[in-house]
Amino acid sequence: MVDTREIGCEDAARVGEPMSASDLQNWFVHEVLPLEAGLTQFLRHNWRNQSDIADLLQDIYMRVFEAAQRARPDNTKSFVFATAQNLLIDRVRREKIVPFEAMLEPDALAIAADEPSPDRAVIARDELRRLQTALDHLPARCREAIVMKQVGGMSRQEIAARMGISEKTVKWYLADGLRTLADTLYGENPGSKI
Repeated sequence: MVDTREIGCEDAARVGEPMSASDLQNWFVHEVLPLEAGLTQFLRHNWRNQSDIADLLQDIYMRVFEAAQRARPDNTKSFVFATAQNLLIDRVRREKIVPFEAMLEPDALAIAADEPSPDRAVIARDELRRLQTALDHLPARCREAIVMKQVGGMSRQEIAARMGISEKTVKWYLADGLRTLADTLYGENPGSKI
């Protein structure tokens, strides 16, 4: 809200109405600029490239200032942060990439994920190939138990019934198989066994 002591009661613009140049300047200095620390924190949390923060902040200020020239927002803080969120959404859409941070908090940016980039698709295919090769090196019964559990989502009891073995044996197959996979994929020399 405009501090009427600074600009005089008769000059204070009402919510939703355009402001004079001096009212706009006073409003910006007293209501928008004090939000900079929180706004910067929001941008650092939701944008992957920290070197863009100063430019993003400037773009947000420009959007807020231009909008306030047409009509004063009723809730400055909400308006500024909504403007920041919309700017980030626009930037992500324009770049056609979805930052990892956005996927951690999808509601923060409300962005629909597009197809992965070609390099990510290649990396994912390579990881799947390595996983398949590692699975192929497991003993058959161990591999069967892991596939039923991890891919099929079956419980140990269901796996035991299907394989005709005890739940304790299934537990051992799963533990041994997952340990072997982890060592093969992420051990000291990942990929050396495949």
